[in-house]
Amino acid sequence: MIWAKFRMQNLIVAAVCLYSQIVMSQEKSYAHPRTDAITAARISHEIALDARHPVTEWQAAETVSFSQDWQGKNVDPERETRARVLWTPQTLYLRFECRYRELFLFEDSEANGRRDQLWDRDVAEVFLQPDPSRPRYYREFEVSPNGMWVDLDIFPEGRRDLGGGLQRSVWLDPEHHVWSAELAIPMQPRFYSAWRATHTPQPNFHVPSAFGRLRFLR
Repeated sequence: MIWAKFRMQNLIVAAVCLYSQIVMSQEKSYAHPRTDAITAARISHEIALDARHPVTEWQAAETVSFSQDWQGKNVDPERETRARVLWTPQTLYLRFECRYRELFLFEDSEANGRRDQLWDRDVAEVFLQPDPSRPRYYREFEVSPNGMWVDLDIFPEGRRDLGGGLQRSVWLDPEHHVWSAELAIPMQPRFYSAWRATHTPQPNFHVPSAFGRLRFLR
């Protein structure tokens, strides 16, 4: 597995395409070889996800490609991944086009397609870090070639389901050994309200020490 970080305004992003026993890092783009930044093109309206037939707005996005391992070695054109990013004030859009030699996939998931531990098989994956001053806090979004997904909030104490409204579209072309995925990630923050503040670094209401008391009137 291989990954890299790139800065988008005040957001740190890591994008990954994971293959069994292989990790790939996005360190090279067509416009800026070996850069650590990718530009997300702003669009004027929301778009429909269609991994098989991408909308024309994707043509405005810079393409970042990678085919090397996590050390920047062992370049394999047959495992090349291309990524593009678009955005509106409401949504961050990502498109992956991944070549592969063979695929390793889970066959089971929850009814809505969510699958924990999805990273143990082949996926396209993106990490978003809204606050670079907190390097151990970030969010993780994954999609597999057969459409399974997972989104997680990562923090030093562990992880929890994000439930952030991730949308995805996937197209698998076994004849040409290519699969594509498009993700739509809401950028509007959720508001977490509590009667009694829990004072946790991340939203967490499961803090018994912060529970109040219930009194029964006779």
